[in-house]
Amino acid sequence: MALDGLAVLVVVALLGLALLFVRRRVITRRGGTFDCSIRLREAQHGKGWVLGIGRYAGERLEWYRVFSFAMRPKCVLGRRHLQVVERRSPRGPEVFALLADAVVVRCLDGEGPGSVELAMGQDTLTGFLAWLESSPPGIPTA
Repeated sequence: MALDGLAVLVVVALLGLALLFVRRRVITRRGGTFDCSIRLREAQHGKGWVLGIGRYAGERLEWYRVFSFAMRPKCVLGRRHLQVVERRSPRGPEVFALLADAVVVRCLDGEGPGSVELAMGQDTLTGFLAWLESSPPGIPTA
């Protein structure tokens, strides 16, 4: 009887992992995705970081939690109103909370939460800054 309960628990856990894998494949299928941690509120001592996936979707940056079953982005940032105000290396406990080669950028979002911090690899940051500075013809940048 106990083995049946354990077997059900193992199957449910494997099913959950499979769903997370399929969700990530669906999100990354269209391309333009990258590993990106986010912190929406200023937190003390490096707390508040959440691991996720960023995806460029036209004029928006969509951010999805890694460990979630939701198919909608948790945070959406518009390119027109996003401005990088600071770039730095992780400090203190952030070194352990973020990916190994992470660079932290603090951005102001004129439409959203005000200030948001993103952490991404150096190569990803180069692409992010290029995406911010470019815009399709005929669309003014703020």
